Amino acid sequence: MKKNIILSSLILGASLVGNAQSSKDRAVIKKMCGCFEVTFNFAETFEYSDDSLYKPSRTKHETALEWAGLVVDEKNEIAIQHILQVGNPAEPHIVKHWRQDWMYQNTNFYMFSHDNKWNFERKTKQEVKGQWTQKVYQVDDSPRYEGSGSWVHVDGKSYWESTTDAPLPRREYTKRSDYNLTIRGNRQEITSTGWVHDQDNKKIIRKEGAKDVLLAEEKGYNTYVKVDDSKCKAAAEWWKNNSGKWKLVRTKWDEVYGRNTNLALESKVDNKPLYKHLYGEDYDKQENINKIIDSFVK
Repeated sequence: MKKNIILSSLILGASLVGNAQSSKDRAVIKKMCGCFEVTFNFAETFEYSDDSLYKPSRTKHETALEWAGLVVDEKNEIAIQHILQVGNPAEPHIVKHWRQDWMYQNTNFYMFSHDNKWNFERKTKQEVKGQWTQKVYQVDDSPRYEGSGSWVHVDGKSYWESTTDAPLPRREYTKRSDYNLTIRGNRQEITSTGWVHDQDNKKIIRKEGAKDVLLAEEKGYNTYVKVDDSKCKAAAEWWKNNSGKWKLVRTKWDEVYGRNTNLALESKVDNKPLYKHLYGEDYDKQENINKIIDSFVK
């Protein structure tokens, strides 16, 4: 009897510690919401090509305002939609940007393989115990990359790290075709002024049945400095007016992801990528949205 009481006390204690950790994690994840002045910085650091004519990517420095709105706020899931606000502040241009979903102790993953293919993988509960999965999506809510790790709160710092395979970012695939995979080393750290996305990336050539070839390495350092929400008023209003449509898009993608099987997508249908279809006014009803997304799923 005494042993059972001790065991029950230990289990209860572990549960309370886990819940406290999870609550602290949730609090810092939601600190990535709001209006931010963002700097995007990328520089190619090392190259390994045997081609004497190889040219590294140009160093990139860009700034923008970005609204990060809370889409889902549940105990084990948080979703944040990013909206870019660029151009003339009086008449800004609004761009639906990436989305990040955070899932606690998630076991189902779509891991990027290469060339618009993702492999479905299931991890054990023990493998992801205490961890949060960050699922990152494209502007059309199609998959991008996923990684799992624990939020660390130590010495006044809160950060999360993960390394995972990912497609090329837009700044690269619109200009380069000499590699087809990025191994992303992601670190997201909450700071006193906002948060930082620190990256150490590898540019990889991957072919079926062959060993990966490392072409180059890259450093990324994106800073998000919190500013008054009023600066992102245009982006926040755009999202308020358009969130209903994109909820329909997410509903369809949730059905696709729920199939729990390998996923391959067409890059274009009718000579247009998916986001150009979905940005059109013709796709505002579930039936039409389902049809166009299904046409991209191989």
